[in-house]
Order: sequence, then C-alpha cells, then structure tokens
Amino acid sequence: MIPGPQNSITDISGLKVGNAQDDTLKSGVTVLTGDAPFTASVSVLGGAPGTRETDLLAPDKSVAAVDALVLSGGSAYGLDACSGVVEGLRAIGRGYRVGEAIIPLVPGAIIFDLLSGGDKDWVSSPYPALGRAAYEAATTSTPIGTVGAGTGAMTAMMKGGLGTASLVLDSGITVAALVAANPMGSVTTPGEKHFWAAPYEIEGEFGGLGPDPNTGLGRSLASRKLTAMLERANTTIAIVATDAALDKAQCQRVAIAAHDGIARACVPAHSPGDGDLVFSVATGTKKMSAASELGVIGHAAALCLTRAIARGVHAAVPAPNDLLPTWGCLNAKT
Repeated sequence: MIPGPQNSITDISGLKVGNAQDDTLKSGVTVLTGDAPFTASVSVLGGAPGTRETDLLAPDKSVAAVDALVLSGGSAYGLDACSGVVEGLRAIGRGYRVGEAIIPLVPGAIIFDLLSGGDKDWVSSPYPALGRAAYEAATTSTPIGTVGAGTGAMTAMMKGGLGTASLVLDSGITVAALVAANPMGSVTTPGEKHFWAAPYEIEGEFGGLGPDPNTGLGRSLASRKLTAMLERANTTIAIVATDAALDKAQCQRVAIAAHDGIARACVPAHSPGDGDLVFSVATGTKKMSAASELGVIGHAAALCLTRAIARGVHAAVPAPNDLLPTWGCLNAKT
C-alpha cells in the first residue's frame, strides 16, 4: 500500500471536498460530494453523537445512495449546514426524484466547538449559509488543518483540525479518510511532541519524529481542554471512502473497522463525552478481486483515519483568541 497522489480523499476519482469557515466564529463546515450519488453507511461508537439522517444509511433501509455528506462545527446548530447543502444540490437539479419533486439526500454529523473562543453571539444561525458555501466550493483538492469543520476543533492538549490521507492497495483500489479531529482525548503522548499515530506515519507526513521512546504510556489523562471547557465538548467525526464496489452492509463493515483508526490516534477514544462517528462511502468503480478483500479495505481505512487525524492536528495554525496552542507552537525550535 502506498499513499495516493494527493494523500487525500479526493484521490478517489469522482469525489470532491468543499470547505467554508468563519474565522470570527471559529467554526466551519466540510462537505464531501461526488460526480454521482454514492453508496454510504455509518458507524457510531461515541456516547454523545449529533447527527442528521444517519438512520437511512442502515443496510436494511431502502435508500441506495446519497448525494453528499456533511461534517460541521456548531454542535446541534451545525446540523443546519446540511440544509444549505440540500439547497445547493436542489438548485442544480440533483437529488432523489419522486414525481416532480427533487429530494437531495445529505446526512451529516457535528462536533462541539461552541466554546472554542469565537464569537457565537449570532441572531440567525450561520450554518445553512456555511453549508451552501462549502458545497459550492467543492474541488478535487483538500486543504488540512484549521479549515472547514476543523476550524474550531481542539484535542485534550492542543488545537485539532481537518485531516485527510489515502492508500492505494496492491489491487489498485484506493481507500481514504477525511476527519474533523476534536476528541476529548490526546493525540500526542505526554510532552505533546510524539503522536500516538506515529507507528503508522508514512514519509514524515506529520513531522517524522517517530514513536515516543517511553513506555507505560496512556495512564495520564491531563487535558488543557477540560480545564478550558467542558467534559462533553468533544467528538471525532470522519468519512472513509473507497472506489471499490460495495453495498451498504459492506460499507457499514468498513466504517466499523475504521474506528480502530480513531482509537490508535486518540487516547482515550469512544468515551461517553465523545460523539465518535465514521461514515463510509463507496463510489463503486472498481470490483473487488475476492470477498476477502473487504477486510483489507477496512484495515486500510483504519490506517488512513489514524494518519488523517495526526495530519490535521499537525497542520493546525494559530489564530486570535485560541484557547489552546497548536502542535507547531508547542514544538517550535528555539
């Protein structure tokens, strides 16, 4: 397995990512869409999720494909970003047709960033407009760090961010991840230098410092975030994708496997105060060589998600009124 040309979810042909953010608000929206509707499912393992239309992604539900997926800041308010995406899709005649009606199908999930230091004293929710702007900005490139849904994200000890990563399997199938990393847990070992994800890093993509040489790790739960905010102000939300031809049940299995990627990169993960969720997408342009390849795709999805989390945090940049420092600021050479 090797990373795709961009090391991004847009290495999967036909997929596009759009971002919009308000730096004064310290929040934003990220949208994944495609040239055509795609098969999708979801797995939720966190104890405090915030979602829209995820029930229709269950394998036993009749919806076969969706038009876009949304990752948003804003907690419950951020779910309205999906409405903005629905408006954008409807404007171009995209969606599920029932007679003369057009119904764009846009599931979404949110992180809590309402206490991120931004100005949240709005009169009308900004999220529908941010959702529409993110959809209309969708391209085949994917910036990372303090952008889109990662704008107000924070980890236990430093700013979080939006991350992505990809792998091309030996069979030619591509697997990738896109994530807004805002966990209760830490993404680095004590000292805030080495990433938990370090054993899975490829070609120095998040600093190249390697694993922490210390042992007995994982017992300290120090958190600047908990001091500055609240226990339930968390969540890592992600999308893993492949160009393999998968049905909804197979997509769900990949989403479940991909949660290993969160657990490898965030310590602890899947807590009662996290809303950890993984969407899984299949564009269906390549056939698996054997049924057993589904396990390889799930494994690759977990690897991509681990790396994407670390990449997003590593790329975060400082901004006025930040509550937490960035990895770069904490590890600046003096």
